[in-house]
Amino acid sequence: MLLTVLWWPRTEVTYRDSAPAAVTYADRSPHFLSLTHEHTLSGRHSYRMLVGRGTGGTYGHWLDIDPALGAEGIESTTWTEAGLRVRFPTGHEVFVPARTFMFGR
Repeated sequence: MLLTVLWWPRTEVTYRDSAPAAVTYADRSPHFLSLTHEHTLSGRHSYRMLVGRGTGGTYGHWLDIDPALGAEGIESTTWTEAGLRVRFPTGHEVFVPARTFMFGR
């Protein structure tokens, strides 16, 4: 019983960020980034990054992140009119083009 409680499925947001006011996109909406850590009942861990218009972290452009990268967290983000560049402490970078997260995608 105790083991089931320890491994119960859950999702936690491990990082949040938002585009600065100086960066505007064609849809004229504020945009947000969240990195979530998902735990399954089987003990599997996964990380997902979401870039979208809402702060709820439920709708937008999803990217699955390698657990080795996600576990380290996010080092920095750079928002530009072209998109979002995410840097991980490992030196890896991910670029998300703005067209993939604008207009509620």
